[in-house]
Amino acid sequence: MKTGLQALVSTVVGFVMFGVLLFLPAGTFHYWQAWVFLAVFAAVSVAPTVYWAWKRPDVVRRRMNAGPTKETRPAQKLASTGIFLTFAAALAFSAFDHRLGWSDVPLAAVVLGNVLATIGLGISILVVQQNSYAAANITVESEQSVTSTGLYGVVRHPMYLGAMITIAGIPLALGSYWGLVLLVPALLVFAFRIIDEEKMLRQELNGYSEYAENVHSRLVPLVW
Repeated sequence: MKTGLQALVSTVVGFVMFGVLLFLPAGTFHYWQAWVFLAVFAAVSVAPTVYWAWKRPDVVRRRMNAGPTKETRPAQKLASTGIFLTFAAALAFSAFDHRLGWSDVPLAAVVLGNVLATIGLGISILVVQQNSYAAANITVESEQSVTSTGLYGVVRHPMYLGAMITIAGIPLALGSYWGLVLLVPALLVFAFRIIDEEKMLRQELNGYSEYAENVHSRLVPLVW
């Protein structure tokens, strides 16, 4: 029950932060793209969180143990900060674009953005379902083993792939073309995080080096 309550509070706080990052820069609540995006995000993410809190509280605890202060490696503290800032900037800058009317995004592109965000979130949820050790911070637990099936058989870091697809969809979903420029720093931050994370995994997670020899792509299949 305690984990479920913590998850509920965390979810509510998260959506409040989303609201601040969207409607404050937009300067209005009359921003239908933002309302639709929030509804899509809630529809995709709330149900799995409730299920995990009920059936697999250990998963929720790992996912809530997030943020730069929870990281033990200096490089990961920096990477975690960069990911948070990039995600927040994608929301706020897209909303600011809406306020100033820089972009004229058609409905089809808005729909595409929500579809991409849904796919990205869905990948992240599936990753957690396939690997209960997929924590929000970089850590290796004593009983942890390498997961090499499912999405992990395609890329070594499917959670980050899902996050990148989500970030790609956010600006379009919010009616902004200019917000897409944030894909560049997002990709750089995730690449930095992955390179340092794999150094630790090769040292501390038994079997990871062998796994990396079989699954060559880190983030994007057949690219990197």
